[in-house]
Amino acid sequence: MSKKGMLLVGHGSKMPYNQELVEKTSALIKTKNADFIVKCGFMNLNTPTIKESLNEFKKEDIEVLIVVPLFLAKGVHIEKDIPGEIGLPEGSKKGSFALNGKSIPLLYADPIGSDPLLADLMVKNATAALNHL
Repeated sequence: MSKKGMLLVGHGSKMPYNQELVEKTSALIKTKNADFIVKCGFMNLNTPTIKESLNEFKKEDIEVLIVVPLFLAKGVHIEKDIPGEIGLPEGSKKGSFALNGKSIPLLYADPIGSDPLLADLMVKNATAALNHL
């Protein structure tokens, strides 16, 4: 069975927590989803960059590559910067990726957005904070 590539994109930061969060999330995805080959890439300040990670996928046998931003909401990075880095025109969610002499689909996923799981996580964090009263 062919695998799917997932490039998990983080913002990047001078502080180590952002990179650690993206890398830990990537590891969790790999553990629970054997049909995905997952790599991380960062907009700025951390490595590997988005383009460096895209090049790493050229070594993999994948049938599709999905770029998934680990961002909460749409903004300049989601609408302009990341599409520019992955070779998609602004507003486009689908393109192609050159892989070992062939072209495979390149898909661009939405950021996290408003989701019941996010609401549950916020309640979990609020409850944890209450435990410090």
